[in-house]
Amino acid sequence: MPVQLGAPAQANFEEPLKLLQDCHRRIEHFLEVLQRVVEVSSDGTLGDEARRALKMALHYFREAAPRHTMDEEESLFPRLRQCGGEAARAALARVAALEADHVRADARHHEVDAIGMRWLELGRLSQAQRSALKQHLDELQKLYAGHLKVEDCDIFPLAGKSLSGEQMAAIGQEMKARRAAILRHEGDPSNLPSYAGGQAE
Repeated sequence: MPVQLGAPAQANFEEPLKLLQDCHRRIEHFLEVLQRVVEVSSDGTLGDEARRALKMALHYFREAAPRHTMDEEESLFPRLRQCGGEAARAALARVAALEADHVRADARHHEVDAIGMRWLELGRLSQAQRSALKQHLDELQKLYAGHLKVEDCDIFPLAGKSLSGEQMAAIGQEMKARRAAILRHEGDPSNLPSYAGGQAE
């Protein structure tokens, strides 16, 4: 069965909260891609289509997803801390847990990337390695299920109500600058994977 590579369209930097939500959908999408690759490669052999899907998903989590974490921890969360008010204080108690989730997710992604890169190099995985990869992906899915729900349903709506237009514009510009720096480093955006589109995470 084919492994779908496409990803949803994204908002622009003038709507940073919507762009952050789009990033969440891509996290879910590429995690599903990785899980699907493991599923369709039950004998440990990596076919051509699965190889392309694996390479793209690993690239996303290695290069793009960390910028999303920076968007939250360096741009959004600090501004929420400046808001004050009971609702903001309650939300910030949850932000600390979200930042801890980022650390846990990073550790899992490091393991996934190491196994995935070995798979790309050798074209095969042992049953033990495939089982380990599946376990890491299952744990990531559980972690993200709660983490993204809190941000989508609680943190982002609060930010939409609490932050000024100027603060939102600043967040958007900081997000744009992070990606512009990557494009300057990597060169022509047409060389990036199709999900990037010059405004990738």
